[in-house]
Amino acid sequence: MGDCLQKLIMSHHKMLNATDSRIDFEASFIRLIDKVTNGSRIEINQTGTTLYYQPGLLYGGSLEHDCSPSRSIGYYLESLLCLAPFMKHPLKIILRGVTNDQVDPSVDVLKATALPLLKKFGIDGEGLEIKINRRGMPPKGGGEILFACPVRKVLQPVQFTDPGKIKRIRGTAYSVRVSPQMANRMVESARSILNKFLPDIYIYTDHMKGVSSGKSPGFGLCLTAETINGTVLSAELASNPQGQGAAVLPEELGQNCAKLLLEEVYRGGCVDSTNQSLVLLLMTLGQRDVSKVLLGPLSPYTIEFLRHLRSFFQIMFKIETKTPEEEHMGGEKVLMTCVGIGFSNLSKTIR
Repeated sequence: MGDCLQKLIMSHHKMLNATDSRIDFEASFIRLIDKVTNGSRIEINQTGTTLYYQPGLLYGGSLEHDCSPSRSIGYYLESLLCLAPFMKHPLKIILRGVTNDQVDPSVDVLKATALPLLKKFGIDGEGLEIKINRRGMPPKGGGEILFACPVRKVLQPVQFTDPGKIKRIRGTAYSVRVSPQMANRMVESARSILNKFLPDIYIYTDHMKGVSSGKSPGFGLCLTAETINGTVLSAELASNPQGQGAAVLPEELGQNCAKLLLEEVYRGGCVDSTNQSLVLLLMTLGQRDVSKVLLGPLSPYTIEFLRHLRSFFQIMFKIETKTPEEEHMGGEKVLMTCVGIGFSNLSKTIR
């Protein structure tokens, strides 16, 4: 069953990047999978168009990996979040590269949204953390993060159908190798929009200097909205990489990020669009019990992921659409229901 999980993650990554000619980040991803497993067999043909992958044991332990700077660390971290709870030993890994870019979910967003989600499935404790040691912006990167995750034998089923009302908004405005004033300007412009809806808003400014600031200049904003029931919805924007595209004003970026957060709140659901596939995978791997989750409109990524879940685990979700009238708020919602396959982590060390 662990083999199916690894094949699913590999297939999904290959599907998403089949159209991209720059495959150095895919080679880096395969090396990362090789590091966290024991006994995997990987063969790539000379033209780099065919990959043969024979899964090994998910091993874990203390590791380090240098990610390709053409994709963000979030690209690698998304897959590790899926695999880490099922390792033989708790995973503790240092990833180096780009922490925030315009393509993949940033480390900030995954820290704010994916970790609370894992806790709902019983993956919690002191061993679960994402820590940003250094920030790195594209194109040169230079960032470093620590990801640690405990292992679990089984996952709890979830009933996650009432997102609740928004009670507060938190965020981080970061700037590296530019004026610290950039972060303050982003905060002011984001608050100018969000203060119309909610008084409880706090956006931290994070200006890193020296070695901690990576190798390229840049700035960005990550916002999260928390509800009374523990749902976390997120939005983020980053400035254009050095030497690419027009310069972005921090005021403009702050306002656009606030609007993106409002858009995410309108879409609603108990999980934001970044983590839809993660919650569906954890529901699939849960005990033989009914799990339910209310999502906003399914993203194309999630729809493709559901097809992969059917191929690898022969699992079908019951999908019910909820109109805005039934939910009294936001856009159309989707209630996803499934019975877990009863996956059990047999490689977990028993003490």
